[in-house]
Amino acid sequence: MIVWMKNLFKDIIYFVYRRRLVKELNRNKIMPSHVGLILDGNRRYAKQQGFKEVSKGHRLGADKIDEVLSWCEDLGIHMITLWALSTENLRRESSEISDLLKIIEVKITEIAEDPRTHQRRMKIKSLGKFDLLPVSTQKVLTEAEYATKDYDNFHLNIAIGYGGRQEIADALRELILSEELKGKTIDEIAARITPEAIGEHLYTVDLPDPELIIRTSGETRLSGFLLWQSAYSEYYFCDAFWPAFREIDFLRAIRSYQQRRRRFGL
Repeated sequence: MIVWMKNLFKDIIYFVYRRRLVKELNRNKIMPSHVGLILDGNRRYAKQQGFKEVSKGHRLGADKIDEVLSWCEDLGIHMITLWALSTENLRRESSEISDLLKIIEVKITEIAEDPRTHQRRMKIKSLGKFDLLPVSTQKVLTEAEYATKDYDNFHLNIAIGYGGRQEIADALRELILSEELKGKTIDEIAARITPEAIGEHLYTVDLPDPELIIRTSGETRLSGFLLWQSAYSEYYFCDAFWPAFREIDFLRAIRSYQQRRRRFGL
């Protein structure tokens, strides 16, 4: 009975605080149009909870995506980029990576088939070096993109097999090769290497830069997430592990964004 009362009291406090945050955000009205999320802490959460397999932490982390999409929709945020798997992550123990990729494949398939995806007219786009991924994962990503290719109201970008340095290296390589095919000289190619030209070959070409980047798990670094695109992004670091990330954590991040003055280096 005492435990039940404590839980009820916590729920009431949470409800009241959440409502206050939402009112505050709606009053300020300044919302980021594109939010990047570094989904960190699945393994540590699994160990903290005493799970025998870290894959359970990854599964709970995958399920959290559904909640975040709803939170974004409620606030009118229509573009979100999730970093699900880095190029460095691919060097982890093969059994863990195999389980994680299967979880990612299932979740992406679920999202692509979810009626809410089509009601939202949500376009799914994958970002990363796909030749590093299994054929099965590539197939799931391709099918999800095809199923939502005509949508433009809501955008879900999934960074998988992604590394910021690798993206810049790939963009520069593609730029040089494309200019070489045009018969340009070394000097002409060098003159063509500008920030604007490199941007045309990034994985995120045609996407706006993220205005806010949130990282969970208490780590205070980007670890290579959208290195090029985040030059003028605002950052928010949250202590909660990704599976335990709550709506009030997300709302606090948006509130923090609203309280900042973006100067873009000026």
